[in-house]
Amino acid sequence: MLFDSHVILRLDEAAALVNALTGGEARGRAYEAPTGDRLPEVIATALPFVRPGGADSAQAVYLARTAQQLRLAFAAVASGRLDDAVDTVNALLLATGARPHLHRNPGEPVRLHFHGAEDSPAASAAASCATGLALALGSDLSGRLGVCQAARCDRVYVDTSRNAGRQFCSTACQSRTKAAAFRARRGAGS
Repeated sequence: MLFDSHVILRLDEAAALVNALTGGEARGRAYEAPTGDRLPEVIATALPFVRPGGADSAQAVYLARTAQQLRLAFAAVASGRLDDAVDTVNALLLATGARPHLHRNPGEPVRLHFHGAEDSPAASAAASCATGLALALGSDLSGRLGVCQAARCDRVYVDTSRNAGRQFCSTACQSRTKAAAFRARRGAGS
């Protein structure tokens, strides 16, 4: 069993927010979280439905704080602390006011949203990300949330592979890890 496409979208948005808005390490290099005037632009890149300038500075700061909480949930799952992840996501669901809401624009299919029709783009994104994580944690697919296993990388990912064997945030980190292991084996053989 895998996630349905709607849940995958919400989880991908959560991972994109975490990876874009939280500091740490990315692909072998230090990653500094954006602040100030850069924050809305980075959010628009991470969440394509939030157009540039669509999140004002207060909403951008709200999403940056939400990303920190989302990171805690991903990290808790990756380290086997499911109860901690559940507590974090429950707090996010409460804070964001997440609630299912069916909406239909004329001529379009009915869509399921997890926020109110009048919520800001930031509140909508935060509620959707929290609900996506809740759906993952409330299923047998919680183990598909992960933190990159490559050296000097702490970016998060959602494993949508058939065999649930993903360990890296990107092919770049996978390649770096394989190359380092090859060099280590080759050096040990000399």
